[in-house]
Formats: sequence, C-alpha cells, structure tokens
Amino acid sequence: MIKSIKYFYLMFKFNLRYFMCFIFLLITEILIALYVHDEIIRPYIGDLLVVILIYCVVKTFLIIAPLPLTISVFIFACFIELLQYLQVVKLLGLQHNKLARVIIGTSFSWTDMLCYFAGIIIILFIEKVRLK
Repeated sequence: MIKSIKYFYLMFKFNLRYFMCFIFLLITEILIALYVHDEIIRPYIGDLLVVILIYCVVKTFLIIAPLPLTISVFIFACFIELLQYLQVVKLLGLQHNKLARVIIGTSFSWTDMLCYFAGIIIILFIEKVRLK
C-alpha cells in the first residue's frame, strides 16, 4: 500500500516550461476570443490551440507520456464538442452567460474536431522532436 502511494506521489511534479506555455496559450486564446473576429484564426487556429493549451496545463502538474495524454485530451475536446451538439449551455440556463458560451461553446462542428486532431498531431510532433 505504501509503495503505491509513493508511486502515485511521484507522478506529480510542477513543470515550469509547460506552465509558461500554458500561460502564453491562455493569453493568446483570450486575445483571440476578445479581439479576433475573422474567418480563419478564431474558428480554426483557436480550436487547434485549445488542445495544446489543455495538454500544457496537464503536463504542468503531471508526469505522463505524451501519447496517452494526447489521446485523453482529444477525447475530452470531442466530448465538449458533443456537449455543444446537445446545446448544454442552453440546457443549463447559461445561454446569457458570455463566459460559459466562450468556454463551453455553443455550436457543434465536425471541422472543430479536425482542428483538435491537428493540434494533437502538432503536440506529438513537438514532443517527438523535443525528446530527441
């Protein structure tokens, strides 16, 4: 029992590099949401970056291999997209809450899932290059 607790404890470690990437991506996403109203950056680049942001925030605190984490992040992003399809913001009565609409989203799109997948591919490429 003690060994498993010790092993679990070793899985947590603060990583400043991933934290700085997370902060940079968070600021970028906020700026995109507030100030960019175009047909390329906001709908596509923003979705691509959000999976990288989620990956970085998890890697800030957990020691986990890139592949299982990227798969988990992709599944999570697709789950959020499914919630958009089900109009969860409206079901929860949050349709007038701008923050909830921005964070959760309000419109389902298959293209968003392709952007999430592209973000995952970028993460795996960067991690492969970084680990060499």
